Amino acid sequence: MGSPPTSSSTQPHRSASPGRPSAGKKIALAIYAVVAIISIGAATIFSFTSASQAGDLRARLTMIAPAGAGGGWDSFVREQQQAMRLAGVSRNAQVVNIPGAGGTIGLGRFSTMHGEASTIIATGSAMVGGIELNNSPVGFDDVTLLARMAEDYDVVIAPVDAPYDDVPGLLEAWQEDPGGFRWTGGSAGSMDHQVVARLAQEAGIEGTDITYIPKSGGGEAIQTLLSGTTDVAATGYNEVSDQIEAGRVKALGLTSPEPLNGVDIEPMSEQGVDIVMGNWRGMLGAPGITDEEKAELIAMLEETRDSAEWQDALKRNSWVDAWMTGEEFEDFLVEDQKNTAELLEVLGL
Repeated sequence: MGSPPTSSSTQPHRSASPGRPSAGKKIALAIYAVVAIISIGAATIFSFTSASQAGDLRARLTMIAPAGAGGGWDSFVREQQQAMRLAGVSRNAQVVNIPGAGGTIGLGRFSTMHGEASTIIATGSAMVGGIELNNSPVGFDDVTLLARMAEDYDVVIAPVDAPYDDVPGLLEAWQEDPGGFRWTGGSAGSMDHQVVARLAQEAGIEGTDITYIPKSGGGEAIQTLLSGTTDVAATGYNEVSDQIEAGRVKALGLTSPEPLNGVDIEPMSEQGVDIVMGNWRGMLGAPGITDEEKAELIAMLEETRDSAEWQDALKRNSWVDAWMTGEEFEDFLVEDQKNTAELLEVLGL
């Protein structure tokens, strides 16, 4: 298990040196600051009331899901909230949703909450892509890294009558007609879109030849497959597992490094296709919090991670434990940002 670094000042940067904030960034941060007060108000008022009675982070925690209700980040945060309550880590944890732009709207507002240790925000692969794709004025160097907690994996699915049953067969068919395949999945630049980019690399297909129709989630992606408006989808396994089990669509392969427990779908890596990609999720703290506050927040997340309630959540959602903190997490994030930028360049984004 990782341990919190001794200083909260070392963070990954989107550039070699963050330097002095530009005028545009200052304006953006000022706007975010105003809107943040409105967006987070109700839950933080509740938290501050609890704080006056208890005086510690465990009594006044607000957790931001930087996406709409029902999505991957929302489920991730609400599972944490439930586990924290049942395990006694934080019985008053509140959840606030701030959707938009791959998590960067929520991140921008959160970055203005300097020193507010009682509020944390979810992060992950989608936010890495969102920062790069949207040229966000705010990045990971503007907040405090806490922990990576879990990963889930994408699955490639096709209609049940598709003329291929595995990923090599799909790639062979795609090579024969690069422009004729219509892909679908999550938003542009998302993990799903990046999986398609990696598959294109494996097939020797140019990014400009990819036809990708973004949707809000696995449910919409399946509808496009069933209606015949798309041919193949890449999406989170837990979003479509019930449809696969019901036989409505056909699973071709997972992006996991090894088979998932209780899932009878062969990973791409075991089909001779060298693709392993995890959709990781973790938590960030506000900028300017103290080392002691950072250590306490990481301890709370670790207690949650070790609880029976969280372990049950991992199993129910087909998530994989991916605990990481400190310098290990920082180094991982730098590498993930680099890889994401390269894949988005392949896609011409």
